[in-house]
Amino acid sequence: MTDETPAKSSRRPHHWRHDLTELAALFTAVATADCVANAVGHGPDGPLLLTGSAAALLATTAFHTWWARRRRTGPPAADLPPAPSGTGPSATALWRMRTTVRDEPGSLAELCLALAARGVDILALQTHPLAQGTVDELLLRAPGALSPAELALAATEGGGSETWLERADAHDLVDAPTRALSLATRAALDAAELPLALRQLLGRCTIRSTPAPEREVPAEGVWEDTVLRLRDPSGGSITIERAYLPFTPAEFARARALVELDARLGPRMPRRSDVLTLPEGNEITVRRADTGDLEAARRMHQRCSRATLALRYHGPVQDTQAADRYLRHLLSPRFGRTLAAYTASGRLVGLGHLLWDGEETEVALLVEDAWQRRGVGGELLARLVGMAREAGCESVYAVTRASNTGMVAAMRALDLPLDYQIEEGTLVVTARLAGARVTSGAHARDN
Repeated sequence: MTDETPAKSSRRPHHWRHDLTELAALFTAVATADCVANAVGHGPDGPLLLTGSAAALLATTAFHTWWARRRRTGPPAADLPPAPSGTGPSATALWRMRTTVRDEPGSLAELCLALAARGVDILALQTHPLAQGTVDELLLRAPGALSPAELALAATEGGGSETWLERADAHDLVDAPTRALSLATRAALDAAELPLALRQLLGRCTIRSTPAPEREVPAEGVWEDTVLRLRDPSGGSITIERAYLPFTPAEFARARALVELDARLGPRMPRRSDVLTLPEGNEITVRRADTGDLEAARRMHQRCSRATLALRYHGPVQDTQAADRYLRHLLSPRFGRTLAAYTASGRLVGLGHLLWDGEETEVALLVEDAWQRRGVGGELLARLVGMAREAGCESVYAVTRASNTGMVAAMRALDLPLDYQIEEGTLVVTARLAGARVTSGAHARDN
């Protein structure tokens, strides 16, 4: 004897009694159907009754199919994330799913069983109670061959509705409290990080800062389904919008807490600066700029020609006052990040802006006439693109005129894939950042 036992076969043995039982059931069904047809068909309205019954059954089937499809709500099929690229049998993909289930015992278990039936592993779970139902937010590891539509269907079969899907990455594996603390730390170190921290906290959304009067948004904020409005500590308001996916009370509370932290800490910005050696040998200092650089920027405007200001601001700029109106907005950390280039004598000769534009990111440059074609703009642009990559941006775009060969040359020098769009003299150059690396041509040292 040994301790080994024969493995059980994966196929169940076929038995002749099963065949007899199936035949008996078939004969019984045929006999019953014949009796009903004879009883009804020989009546005065027999054929009409049979036809009506068939029509009623077909109508019921069609209604059931329509109702099942109606429950599969969420983003349109065109907006669903693409299927994973893995092709091996062991390939997996990470997904973030949010779906609404009934607030009843066992509803979560029903959803988990439906996902498990397709080989989906639940790595993390958060619940957001609502007045009607509960929103479950799940981090999933699914087979690579499983499409977004199949995941959404599994959620529907498990009792979920208003299902929303988004591709996840390794950063989403961090638990929710740790992630919230990390985002709070990020925002605490730099006021310009607040919009980015809110976007990572709330997922795919559009964030806009507007200089509206404070009285338009109450101190406690406004929550309206898929829109949040919060009072901006630096003035105006912050509007957060998310298509297809209403915000929950917990998300509103988290966003408001992050904004309150920003208000308590006040204006702040990292004070690191780099000394760069330009190709011709001159040195400039590049550092972050804010509204404290406003007067220096205005003086630079006065030294710039009208043509240079028109190329930067794309409008009929008649004097420096018209350009000065943009400066306070551009230098505010709430709307993005700004880099300033100063000479050794303390003269501001260049400004580079990285502006948060909803879900997109714009880059813009202004270099004093006497310092153009000397490498200042290229250095600023390369550093702005590096900041955009660190912030998780997939692309950046620059809006200029087709005649602005300096800006076009600076974008080409990034050695990134570029897209060009020209319309009535306006040129939009978009650089895709995914998987690319930007290098700077000048030598830098920390100061």
